[in-house]
Amino acid sequence: MKVNLLFISSRSASFELENKHIYFNDESFDVYLNDELKIKNEEKNVFSLYNLNPETNYSLTLRSKSNKIANLNFETEFESITLNVKDFNAIGDGVNDDTLAIQTAIHAAPKHSRILIPEGIYHVRPLFLKDDITIELTENATLLGNTDRTKYPILPNKLMFNNQKDEYILGTWEGQPEETFASIITGLFIKNAKIIGKGIIDENAHNSDWWIDHRTKRIARRPKGIFLNHCENIQIQGITVKNTPSWNLHPYFSKNIRFIQMHLESPKNSPTTDGCDPESCDGVDIIGVTISVGDDCIAIKSGTFEMGMKYQTPSQNITIRNCHMKDGHGGVVLGSEMSGGVKNLDVCQCIFDTTDRGLRIKTRRGRGKYAVIDGISFSNILMKNVKVPFVVDSFYKWGPGGMDDYVSTKEKLPIDDRTPFIGSFHFHDMKAIDCEWAAGYFYGLPEQPIKEIKMENIEFSFKKDAKPGEPAMMKDAETVVKKGLIFYNVENVKLENITMQGQVGPIKEEYKS
Repeated sequence: MKVNLLFISSRSASFELENKHIYFNDESFDVYLNDELKIKNEEKNVFSLYNLNPETNYSLTLRSKSNKIANLNFETEFESITLNVKDFNAIGDGVNDDTLAIQTAIHAAPKHSRILIPEGIYHVRPLFLKDDITIELTENATLLGNTDRTKYPILPNKLMFNNQKDEYILGTWEGQPEETFASIITGLFIKNAKIIGKGIIDENAHNSDWWIDHRTKRIARRPKGIFLNHCENIQIQGITVKNTPSWNLHPYFSKNIRFIQMHLESPKNSPTTDGCDPESCDGVDIIGVTISVGDDCIAIKSGTFEMGMKYQTPSQNITIRNCHMKDGHGGVVLGSEMSGGVKNLDVCQCIFDTTDRGLRIKTRRGRGKYAVIDGISFSNILMKNVKVPFVVDSFYKWGPGGMDDYVSTKEKLPIDDRTPFIGSFHFHDMKAIDCEWAAGYFYGLPEQPIKEIKMENIEFSFKKDAKPGEPAMMKDAETVVKKGLIFYNVENVKLENITMQGQVGPIKEEYKS
């Protein structure tokens, strides 16, 4: 039994067991801090402690049911001062608008300070982050979003610097610059900030009109839960984000972003409430996070064609570990706006529970030559009640132009600047139970086939009463049920130790144009 320090601030810490167990340890354990019992019968691989003191040495001890012991010494970070938002006239009664009081505390905060939001319900409009601070949202503290969109500031889409060459993009929507309402937590070009605690950011969309006629742009596009635009070294630990107007977490052209043991919650029928959508980001950790939303749990993006060709900025070096995803359209999704590419993604020790799809790639002709997907690895994954565990779709139909013949034709077309590339995938040590449509559905372009799919040590089983469905969202998609692994236009398929129960037909079907 070994434990590692995963996250540290002046007032909290997160830890992760070093093992290969999926989300939960193989036995429960008690957590002691300086020999005082803090957590009884912890089961998860990732856990956190709060209410610590700054610049203090602590001794952590874990003791399992079978008397396995792990020890770790750690020290909390420096803190210059604590600013309590109530000293700035925040009321926290759920009625008074506390935006100005909390924003004033943030602006007044010196370097390495803590902005404390104590127990209470704080009715707020968008709040803007600042460099080198920590915001602590304590247990039983809630930031409750204003439901009146006319009270929200707007982030303009694309402004030009005075040199008339460089763009200044503030608002963005589905892969391209567009006027967007600021989010309840907004970070613009911010560095070295933390948000910690056991509190809640409730965007209150279920009591507003954000989800009504959601595709229509009214004044501006809907806000996200937390929006980080060109930020660096941002860490968010512990808090719950719920009932968001659109995506829960949206880091955009940002570096070194970490989401640790957060909770992302929106109703299953809430539209486009993706959990976490990194877009053109380098270095993202999503660890110990639970996600139950109305759309994709995690969707990794890098812009539409114009942004991909101009900035050529992939989402890359992303780790997703010890997460529990439930009730989304997809567990981990790449695309569909991914014209800058997605590279070096590692997903391990996660549970996908009742998501329509497990891994899902959404791309198509027109995404461009920089839309390179490569270096994708999934391991130690449990999928339950997932209709189709693996989907790679090179003919994704939704969005402008998706139904055009250029996108949908299965004929071989010339390779040009608009042709995307799908490289290598490695899936191993996984179990998928109660599948319905197929074990996997991989469909590459005839002119640019998927380079390699390697699958090892994977068990599949199907529901006895499985219902048919369409694994890929493409024009004229085929409907299947209880099918095995289907490969269209894949150059190299490597299968080793694959078992399957309840399928109709062979384990593997392979077709090439």
